[in-house]
Amino acid sequence: MNKIFLLLGMAIAIGGCASSKSGDTYTRDEARLVQNVQVGTVEGSRPIKIEGTKTAIGAGAGTVVGAIAGSSAGQGKGSSIGSVLGAVAGGMAGAAAEEGLTRTDGMEVTIRLENGRIISVVQAGTEQFQPGDRVRILEIGGETRVTHY
Repeated sequence: MNKIFLLLGMAIAIGGCASSKSGDTYTRDEARLVQNVQVGTVEGSRPIKIEGTKTAIGAGAGTVVGAIAGSSAGQGKGSSIGSVLGAVAGGMAGAAAEEGLTRTDGMEVTIRLENGRIISVVQAGTEQFQPGDRVRILEIGGETRVTHY
């Protein structure tokens, strides 16, 4: 049973290492790089959900835990069948748990740039944007952020 808790703890800890997609979080690689800046006005915004990560970590941890738990069901062939069924069910449960634990709240912000073009940016976090807010749109390495001006 201790092995099960250890494996689940490792899966949760590793899932917590996922990078943030909020407007105020930068990676180490983004520090000291020039960003392209545009200015605009918020046309509208709405809260959204950003799906969680779907890596092999959650499924793998669930598979191991399920196999260990399933192997205790019966003896001989029953134990082997229980282990296989437990591994399959555990893998599915682990993948679903990882996605659910790493799902985040975010905002979709629609912005009218100074040149008249309208864009929409989705980012994690709970920063609120209201119609009429002046914002900066920061672009660096394919990533775009919206911040208040």
